[in-house]
Amino acid sequence: MKKYELTCIQCPIGCALTVTVDGDNVTVDGNTCPRGRVYGINEVTHPSRTVTSTVYIEGGALPRLSVKTKTDIPKDKIFDVMAEIKKKKTKAPVNSGDVIIENVCGTGVDVIATKTVKEK
Repeated sequence: MKKYELTCIQCPIGCALTVTVDGDNVTVDGNTCPRGRVYGINEVTHPSRTVTSTVYIEGGALPRLSVKTKTDIPKDKIFDVMAEIKKKKTKAPVNSGDVIIENVCGTGVDVIATKTVKEK
């Protein structure tokens, strides 16, 4: 049996969770809402995160374009995804929501623009 002490990040309350894993049985204590239970289970069984960063944009009114993964990616892929984002350059104009990198690192998740950048 293994126990994890976590702080839930699903709402501003920040409940102190105790997640216990005993074989295939996972229990969560300390949550005040159902979202805390789901968060606790997911965090110990398959943690994931949204990645935010910037890429160079050529010919734009701004020198960098803010981007993020469209959905969460596996936590163990964060550094690989950041390396791909670091290599990427794009050209203006770009609209918020445009796909900048498709299926980044084979995760099945796209990296999208979070800002509209017009040409100079």
